[in-house]
Amino acid sequence: MNYLMSFLFCGFVCLLAQLIYEYTRLTPGHITCTFVVVGAFLDLFHFYDELVKIFHAGALLPITSFGHSLMHGAMHMTEEFGVFGLAMGMFDLTAAGISSAILFAFLIAVIFKPRS
Repeated sequence: MNYLMSFLFCGFVCLLAQLIYEYTRLTPGHITCTFVVVGAFLDLFHFYDELVKIFHAGALLPITSFGHSLMHGAMHMTEEFGVFGLAMGMFDLTAAGISSAILFAFLIAVIFKPRS
């Protein structure tokens, strides 16, 4: 059942993104940023934690989860360090993902050459 629920949530997010892309003039970058903001907004009111309880890993895979991680870390560190905890918390939970994306992008850029 966990697999089905995960598949349904991820599929819904992908379907929503595809419909927005097809029927609006938004670029993939705009859609990605919008989904990150929606994930952060849902975590602000603790709705995203409920989605994780219902859809398990399916709610942790899409781009909305990145916004959830940013906001979740920021709110947690703000409780401990006040205003200075905002930046510390945002990058605390997402540092591994950002670092690996930079590393893998660099490795791909070194290995492959552009065709132009």
